[in-house]
Amino acid sequence: MRRANGASEHLAVRLELMTSLRRMLGDRGLRQREAAKLLGVTQPRVSDIVCGKVDRFSIDTLVDMLVALGGRVEVRVATHRNGRR
Repeated sequence: MRRANGASEHLAVRLELMTSLRRMLGDRGLRQREAAKLLGVTQPRVSDIVCGKVDRFSIDTLVDMLVALGGRVEVRVATHRNGRR
C-alpha cells in the first residue's frame, strides 16, 4: 500500500510535467486542434491540458506528450537525511 505522501509526490510530478507541457504548447502558439494532431489525442484532451486538469493524466501520458513535442524529460531523485523528511 502506498503512503499518502507518495500520492502527493505523484501529483507533484504530474503538475511539473503538465506545466512544462502547457509552456511548450504556449510557446508554439498552436491551436488546440493543431496540438491534438501533434500529440495524437483529441482536441478535448488538449483542452484538459490547457485548463490544468492534471487529475485526468498519468505520468506516462504526460511524458509521451512532451516527447511528441520534442521535449526531453530528466528525473532527479533527492533523499532526505536519515531517510526522513
